[in-house]
Amino acid sequence: MAAQSSLSSFSYRFTYDVFLSFRGEDTRYGFTGNLYKVLYNKGIHTFMDDQELPTGDQITSAIEKAIEESRIFIIVLSQNYASSSFCLNELVYILKFSKQKGLLVFSVFYMVEPSDVRHQKGSFGKALANHEKKYKAEKEMLDTWKKALRQVANLSGKHFKNGYLSSTVIFFSVF
Repeated sequence: MAAQSSLSSFSYRFTYDVFLSFRGEDTRYGFTGNLYKVLYNKGIHTFMDDQELPTGDQITSAIEKAIEESRIFIIVLSQNYASSSFCLNELVYILKFSKQKGLLVFSVFYMVEPSDVRHQKGSFGKALANHEKKYKAEKEMLDTWKKALRQVANLSGKHFKNGYLSSTVIFFSVF
C-alpha cells in the first residue's frame, strides 16, 4: 500500500503541454498568437489566455489551475510585460510552481534586451519605478517581482529583435 501511494505521487497529470505567459497588448495578435498557432498545428496542447483580462492585479484561480496543469512554460518578455502587475504575479507563480515540480521554463525576449530584463533597465526599469510609486507599502512584493525578472532573464531562452512572423519560424526551427 505504501509503495502504491508513493507511485501515485509521481503520476502527475498535465492538461497542457505548454503555458504561454505574455503581455496581451504587446504580442497577443502578433508573436504570441502566431506561436500559439504553430504549437496547435504541431499538436502541442497549449494554454493561451485568449480573453482580455480584467485590469486587476491578482492572477485568477483559473490561471493558477492552468499553470498547475502545464508541463512547460514559455515566458514572452516584451516591451510592456513588466508594466502589468498581473503578468509579474503570474511570473512569480510560474517560477515557484516550476521549481517545486522540476518543470521547464523557457524565456523569449521579444524586441527587448535580456540585459534590460535582468538589470531592470529600459521599459522594465520604468515599469518597476511606476510600481514602486503605486505599491510603496509592499516592498516585499516589489522585491519578489524584481527577483523573478532576474531569474527569468537568466534562464535558457531566445532573443528576437524584430518581426514576429520570422521570429516564430526561427523559434520553431530551434525549439
